[in-house]
Amino acid sequence: MSKVLIIGGGAAGMMAAVTAAGNGHDVYVYEKNEKLGKKIFITGKGRCNVTNAGTMEELFASVISNPKFLYSAFYGFNNEQTMDFFENLGVRLKIERGNRVFPVSDHSSDIIRGLEKEMERLGVNIFLNSEVSELIINDGEITGLLLKSGKRITADAVIVATGGISYVSTGSTGDGYRFAESSGHRLTECLPSLVPMEVKEWYAKELQGLSLKNVTAAIYDGKKKLYEEFGEMLFTHYGVSGPIIISASSYIGKKLQKKELKLVIDLKPALDPDQLDQRILRDFEENKNRQFKNSADRLFPEKLTPVMIELSDISPEKRVHDITREERRHFVELIKHFEMTLTGLRGYNEAIITKGGVSVKDIDPGTMESKRVKGLYFAGEVLDLDALTGGYNLQIAWSTGYAAGNSIK
Repeated sequence: MSKVLIIGGGAAGMMAAVTAAGNGHDVYVYEKNEKLGKKIFITGKGRCNVTNAGTMEELFASVISNPKFLYSAFYGFNNEQTMDFFENLGVRLKIERGNRVFPVSDHSSDIIRGLEKEMERLGVNIFLNSEVSELIINDGEITGLLLKSGKRITADAVIVATGGISYVSTGSTGDGYRFAESSGHRLTECLPSLVPMEVKEWYAKELQGLSLKNVTAAIYDGKKKLYEEFGEMLFTHYGVSGPIIISASSYIGKKLQKKELKLVIDLKPALDPDQLDQRILRDFEENKNRQFKNSADRLFPEKLTPVMIELSDISPEKRVHDITREERRHFVELIKHFEMTLTGLRGYNEAIITKGGVSVKDIDPGTMESKRVKGLYFAGEVLDLDALTGGYNLQIAWSTGYAAGNSIK
């Protein structure tokens, strides 16, 4: 039986604790917050998107950074096992659109409570308001840790599960990166991910609060298309957000840190330009004696109409029957290619996850043990692993937490 110290009482830390304790080890969790699972509590808008019920192929395809590294971890503790695990803890689950898995109650607190009860049952020792200041390493082997209070605690193994730097209010302040760096591990560049984006144009603010469903968003670097997705997006006072935009940040975040990119929205993706032209012609025919500004309201949501009229280069006062074929064609082009300039990502406080972290080159993918320090393990978001929204990032936490907890001898 080993004495196992876990730094961080989030998803990966609690899963590691349950697994290690279930294997008969003496487990101690050190959490600097006043309660466990603060980030779990706010995930999925407080409902907790526990995992994704898709196929293993879909799981790997949804991981953006280092999917191959997760091969052993995902197969060692997959999404079906995650669902069984929580159901066995008495947390009933349901599958929603996009194979997203949630508690039937829609309360993330049920997930946290289930884990807490299981840790209690297995005799895990939990210390809240206990901040770790450094790892104690001797001759390339972990021997314990030092608390901020000055107390030294010995250990046979230590698991670092401190999270990233997104949602600082939940305690994710990058401690794990400091522990990793000070013990000789490489870090990859960190940036906010699954995060809204800022735009240059004046009309973003005009459209604040408007949600668009069934649109296609594409992002370009010059003529090179970097990303394209169909779905829902939202305008904010600073720019754009919503599911397809937040997913885009995973793919283009690094490039957007360095330069502006072009966002092109197809407002009517179900219609090709000719079909859209015919649709507009029909609307114009019904409104031929009205002014242009009063004849486009069936095409767009109310908030969008004045912006589209202004960008169309057609005089708002112009009578519909006087609009030329050329002007109408230009209007079709505008609807199919509604452009905005992306200028940057929003900050960590709005990011769902952190991209980057402890380099997976320094970690054994089968056990999550450091290749540089014997007995030291890393699990969850502290590692350079990230995925799209939909329960995939929590699955990374469960799988890596399980792998770490299960690998301790």
